[in-house]
Amino acid sequence: MIDRSTDNFPSAPRSSGPDRRAFLRAAAALAAVPVSLAADPAVAAAELPGFPEQVALYRSAYRNWVGEITADGLWACAPAGPEEVLAVVDWAWRSGRRVRARGCSHGWSPLTVTEGTTAATPVLLLDTAPHLTGLRLESATAVRAGAGVTLEALLTFLEGHGLGLTTTPAPGDLTLGGALAIDAHGTAVPADGERPAPGALYGSLSNRVLELTAVVWDAGSEGYVLRTFRREDPEAAALLTHLGRALVTEVVLRVGPDTGLRCVSRTDVPARELFARPGAGGRTLESFLRRSGRVEAIWFAFTEHPWLKEWSVAPVRPPGSRHVTSPYNYPFSDSVPTPVADLLGRIVGGAAWYLAPVLGAAQLEAASAGLAATASADLWGPSKNTLLYLRPTTLRVTANGYAVLTSRAGVQRVVHEFTSRYRTLLEAYAARGRFPVNGSVEIRVTGLDDPAGTGVPGARAPLLSALRPSAARPEWDTAVWLDVLTLPGTPYAEAFLRELERFLFTAYDGGDALARVEWSKGWAYTGDAVWSDPEVLDTTVPASFGTQVWAEAVAILDRLDPHRVFGNAFLDRLLR
Repeated sequence: MIDRSTDNFPSAPRSSGPDRRAFLRAAAALAAVPVSLAADPAVAAAELPGFPEQVALYRSAYRNWVGEITADGLWACAPAGPEEVLAVVDWAWRSGRRVRARGCSHGWSPLTVTEGTTAATPVLLLDTAPHLTGLRLESATAVRAGAGVTLEALLTFLEGHGLGLTTTPAPGDLTLGGALAIDAHGTAVPADGERPAPGALYGSLSNRVLELTAVVWDAGSEGYVLRTFRREDPEAAALLTHLGRALVTEVVLRVGPDTGLRCVSRTDVPARELFARPGAGGRTLESFLRRSGRVEAIWFAFTEHPWLKEWSVAPVRPPGSRHVTSPYNYPFSDSVPTPVADLLGRIVGGAAWYLAPVLGAAQLEAASAGLAATASADLWGPSKNTLLYLRPTTLRVTANGYAVLTSRAGVQRVVHEFTSRYRTLLEAYAARGRFPVNGSVEIRVTGLDDPAGTGVPGARAPLLSALRPSAARPEWDTAVWLDVLTLPGTPYAEAFLRELERFLFTAYDGGDALARVEWSKGWAYTGDAVWSDPEVLDTTVPASFGTQVWAEAVAILDRLDPHRVFGNAFLDRLLR
């Protein structure tokens, strides 16, 4: 492992590029919500004749999470309810336009808008967050929610009724519809000896759906209609994780009793111990998993001590834990600390990519010092307040993502093999003066999508969820999620991630374990691009689900939207 300070680096040319303030201004601009401008009625009537007059039109930019996919001047609208959504979709079909549902745009992959989309592209953004936000309890175990409600709003509502979810993604600024479209997940499996409460599902959010309403084609009336699907309906299995090839307006989710969660953070366990080979003993990831069932490791590039988070069920506040009454309790990660910002300014502004090891060390130091300074190393409170910890103001980096299906007993082996390969590759690149990663590796562990947990007889697992169980390997009950984060534009990143991806698909090809892509992140790498490798797109990804399952999902989505109103060029290529 390379361990160097700035004074140890070989001399490199200094740049007169942007200073720290300039970098922070650029970062703020990247994080800004795209501006929307009300449309001139005459222009709208000329360009979009016959558009439903009750729905206001506006011009809007699109930006994905990291700003790598952008489009300016797109037509957009925000229907007030499902009937207006239907009116917009019906108009789009008759007018030869495609509809792309947009929530918070907190994603990386081109599932919503593809690179190269312009104001001239016949596409219409349909914003769900302004109005499709209804929340209502259906029973003590179910909540009805609009597709545009954010996860933070949903969890806050549930908390007020003594309810919650077992686990969720870390950001609260995800819309529910967007999260379900890509089988969003958190990190949780049952701890040794834990007796899960009713409603304690450990897979993706998609597996919690009991019922959903979507806009679909009706052959009888030869038009689009709103149709409600119950979980046992065969077609629902394709809609639970639809990747943007459908438009869901409302869902009913299975929920359970809320519980207090304790989250303990530490940076004192070396990576070589945490990620050791199976049977090595000591403080391995598996040991924490057995104890609590809920872990996350954030391993900054070129460092030796990951930031390990461990959540445990704790109905009563443990002695020494700080009671937190709101989420986002790591302020040092909500914005860029000064030492990190200074390095980022030098790296990005001066193309000083060789400073990646120093940046990794600075990020680890910021986390370690921040945990101590803010008394956030040991937190306790309602589940929402420790599960949600990532604000939109955090540093925006690009990310790849994969889920590796294995048995619970196989988790440490997968983690050891992956981290060993990652470390070896990173050091080999650095030895050639190449530094493709300047962010972190993030590791989470979840259960799979077990439909029995919904309590609905006849329920099926989501067809296209990465957490769909393997019929051929029923002993696989766990998934290890692996993400590598780096600044956009980092030289050699795509080539590095391509090598890592090839390792995953080769090592976990369905024999001892099975790798699948994480839909919202980066995958299908070539030497200089992402979402581009034809073998991964055409063969590897469909094969990871099984050709029959893949074909069934595509057939259902095509039957429910034969005109492909809900789609784009990337989805046309992927789901064919």
